[in-house]
Amino acid sequence: MENLRNIWKPELYRIQLEAPKPYCIICDNCTDKPEFYGKEYHGIMGHKEATLRLENEPNGAFLIRKGNEFNDFYTLTWRFNDKIHHYKLYYDGTHYIKDKRYDSIYDLVADGLITTHMELRARHILEMINSRTSYTESPYVTLNRRKLNTLSQKQQVTRPTPIVKTEESNTLEFEKRPSFDLTPSFEDNPLLIKYTKSHSFKIHTFKGLNWCELCANFLWGFTAQGVKCEDCGFIAHSKCSERVPNHCVPDLKKLRGVFGIDLTTLLNAHSSTLPFVVRKCVNEIEARGMDSEGIYRVSGFADEIEALKMAFDKDGEATDLSQFSNINVVAGTLKLYLRLLPVPLVTYDLHPKFVQASQLKTPSDQVSLLRGCLELLPKAHYNCLQYMVQHLYRVTQMAAVNKMGAHNLSTVFAPTLVATPPAVTDLACEIRALQALIEYCPLIYYGAQ
Repeated sequence: MENLRNIWKPELYRIQLEAPKPYCIICDNCTDKPEFYGKEYHGIMGHKEATLRLENEPNGAFLIRKGNEFNDFYTLTWRFNDKIHHYKLYYDGTHYIKDKRYDSIYDLVADGLITTHMELRARHILEMINSRTSYTESPYVTLNRRKLNTLSQKQQVTRPTPIVKTEESNTLEFEKRPSFDLTPSFEDNPLLIKYTKSHSFKIHTFKGLNWCELCANFLWGFTAQGVKCEDCGFIAHSKCSERVPNHCVPDLKKLRGVFGIDLTTLLNAHSSTLPFVVRKCVNEIEARGMDSEGIYRVSGFADEIEALKMAFDKDGEATDLSQFSNINVVAGTLKLYLRLLPVPLVTYDLHPKFVQASQLKTPSDQVSLLRGCLELLPKAHYNCLQYMVQHLYRVTQMAAVNKMGAHNLSTVFAPTLVATPPAVTDLACEIRALQALIEYCPLIYYGAQ
């Protein structure tokens, strides 16, 4: 704890210790109390009678009552700051106030006393937290320099330059510049890219002393003191969490397997540019399946696909694909991985523009629109889609043997790669757009050979 004293700001903690503790005023002879209250319930009791009952009690004293027999709610009356206060109570299986829930009325009162005490005694600190805190000036960043370095590592991905359509003809011209090529040789020259990912904050009840990782102030309260990211464990006040940038680096220990995990979350957790499932499957297929007739169209055995899926979830990068002699099992597992992504590679937001490309008449217009709309994809989706399309383009180069041209492949992959609204049942437009993406891959990505 010694090395944390210069980082953690203990003022809020000291102020919380001064908050009054709940002191229940007991009623032993109440016969009509509801099942969710105990001896703190005093039955029907008016405002004045409750005030008199608590007048000589210490701060923190409380009781619960019903104002009159016609009320459909109960009232909490407590003494705080030498004054009597009255509050409506809410219960729907648990006691709650706004988004905070409590297992018992004691927890609610304890948290309420702390909250009102902090608002009274620590207002200047709370106003400072809500108005001045910035992530880059956070004391937590100073303490965790290694984490900051991890979060701040960035490498620019070279994206295709805009297409220029000449006035003299309908041809396409490109500026000559280095391309971002994600061919199978990628594993020999890994690109360390951190994808932007927002935190998955959920209200959390912390045990023991905890402080906000943004402002370094104490997480005050009796319960539900703040929020915690379900992916990386970042802790913050609810207000502070609204200003935390999208630098979530998920903890591998919090992820269960690799299938069905958000793409950006998975790649950040593994410090990878591409999901290893996709890379390993593509490499295996390009090594021994490019001449397999009906590759991706012919189904592998379901039990073997499930076995390979479990192996990926268990062994990760170390998974041995050579033990699966049927290449259609590898292809089926790759399709399964892509199909189980919570958000497909071509996202819901991009779907309208993607479909629009299929309705354009000239190849140059299709290529121009496809390149423009792909730029709107999240980086993780952009890179993975590029890798897959480059691979599928290479598959089409052997269509004379494997019988899988661009149309056949797009028919197989459109339901998997393209996020389609539930109301859409006819995928003709999606198939045509994906077919154009595959056929014009060298022009769109300017990197496939």
